[in-house]
Amino acid sequence: DMGFVRDVRKIVALCRTKRQTLLFSATMPPDIAKLAHDILHDPVRIDVSPASIAVDRIEQHVFFVGTAAKRTLLTDLLADPAMDRVLVFTRTKHGADKVCRYLLQAGISTEALHGNKAQNARVRALEAFRAGKARVLVATDIAARGIDVAGISHVINFELPNEPESYVHRIGRTARAGAGGAALSFCDQSERPHLRAIESLMRRKVDVAEHRLSETPSALPDQPRPQRARPAAPGAAKRRRRPRGRRFGTPGTAPASSNRREAFRY
Repeated sequence: DMGFVRDVRKIVALCRTKRQTLLFSATMPPDIAKLAHDILHDPVRIDVSPASIAVDRIEQHVFFVGTAAKRTLLTDLLADPAMDRVLVFTRTKHGADKVCRYLLQAGISTEALHGNKAQNARVRALEAFRAGKARVLVATDIAARGIDVAGISHVINFELPNEPESYVHRIGRTARAGAGGAALSFCDQSERPHLRAIESLMRRKVDVAEHRLSETPSALPDQPRPQRARPAAPGAAKRRRRPRGRRFGTPGTAPASSNRREAFRY
């Protein structure tokens, strides 16, 4: 996200061959694993389980929602005044900027924090969030590391991380110093494997939440227009189409996985 792998390689190239090297990483994605293999000689690997981070005080919920509806769901949730200091996570820098622009257009004071921002811009964004001038901070995983802002009421995973350890680090930004906090995750169909990996790491299920959207996703800007249905061929028999899945947010219906989870209404 911030290009530190290349910087580390340049530094190592300037070091002597005989040296003592210690590498610390919050996660071990393929790029970092390759870096470790290249610069370390017969290393001893020590894993500190991120599951040891206290998550029992964090109220965790997941919304099963399509990608096109995520922005509507986000603004709906932010209508709650109890969400007074919210940290939103995206997977990419481009995604963080898009969410930030959308929230600003909705009249919500928001800043973005990611690796493409200059250092002074990152400092200003963080200070605005800390001082309460920005109610929402949209950040990528690596850019948010080291953030220590008191009173974060909610962490929202606009997109689930590829690495399950990153989820634990994300939600650990709330419920600091004995306080409570909430972590809300948006999960579309393609992100279900990420959710299963997160639940496996934490050895617990994330409770499912429900919400009725205030508007249809197609009414939002930057969304593709719906395709017109093609007329059926002459003489074709009409069949009643079975729904492929339940409509998100329909009142009185439980998620497909409700046989193993409790559904919450937001």
